[in-house]
Amino acid sequence: MNSVASPASTPLRTRLNVGFILARRFTLSALANFVDVLRLAADEGDRSRPINCRWKVLSASMNPVCSSCGIAVQPDERLGDPTAFDYIVVVGGLIDEIERLNPDYTAFLQRAARAGVPLVGVCTGAFILHRAGLMQGYQCCVSWFHHEDFLEQFDGLHPVSDRIYVVDRDRLTCSGGASSAHLAAFLVDRHINRATASKSLHIMIIDEAMAADNPQPGLPIELKGRDPLVRKALMRVQQNMESAPSVATIARNLEVSRRKLERHFTQALGLPPAEAFLRVRLAHARFLLRQTDRSITSVATETGFCDLSHLIRVFRDREGVTPEVWRRREGRITPPLP
Repeated sequence: MNSVASPASTPLRTRLNVGFILARRFTLSALANFVDVLRLAADEGDRSRPINCRWKVLSASMNPVCSSCGIAVQPDERLGDPTAFDYIVVVGGLIDEIERLNPDYTAFLQRAARAGVPLVGVCTGAFILHRAGLMQGYQCCVSWFHHEDFLEQFDGLHPVSDRIYVVDRDRLTCSGGASSAHLAAFLVDRHINRATASKSLHIMIIDEAMAADNPQPGLPIELKGRDPLVRKALMRVQQNMESAPSVATIARNLEVSRRKLERHFTQALGLPPAEAFLRVRLAHARFLLRQTDRSITSVATETGFCDLSHLIRVFRDREGVTPEVWRRREGRITPPLP
């Protein structure tokens, strides 16, 4: 009689197999979001059996890799044949650690590229792929927060920092954080089906998959100057959005005169700081209107406007329509005002 292999001994045929390389001080949330989408897509409900998807953390040394928050991850297996995976995902983290990447990882990524294995850069993983010489001729997505860092390290390259992820042939890059879940869902949709991708996101309390061209909630493109003082000032505005700090307050916090701050903004952006600060707040208001179901009143409060009528007045002056009309035009249904 011919023997029949038991289910336990029969190799499972996975539809999506992903290998991860973790940089020193990698971002834990970026890895966790990506892996959890795969985990939930791999089996019924959240039973977590690696049936449809499999994932492994690869290592040159098998030493635990410490994340930026201090939690360490133990790798699963040593670097081997990159063609054993459908994708190799590089999860970056702190900028200062990128140059310290073990050269064995660079060689492995270069072998993967030569073999035609698609490469994914998550968070500053895109920096690592560029340093390995693997992003020339490709579009590349980085976080708005690291846009200027990228320009400083890679002269002549212009990253995309107004979208959550970019798919350019066999290179996929994303800004990290929550966007890594959406990029993982894109892969699940591609290799399994859309319903499975949606199920994963829903269990993670994410309403729906975001398309690649969904905007990041960062600075408007026209405000991405390279002047350090300007960048610090804009960052202070973003970090204190609800209180809408004045130009004088920002200058005092940065220990410079108001006149000096105004001079730097004029030279770097061609704008007075008050106008730049308002554009930051309006950009965030547009993001909230497009991507969330918060009430207009809540949006006004969160972006530092005095009240609802103040936001409506400024918004109509800049956009030609009220926030409610703009939101409806962008495809969001306006919830009732509180």
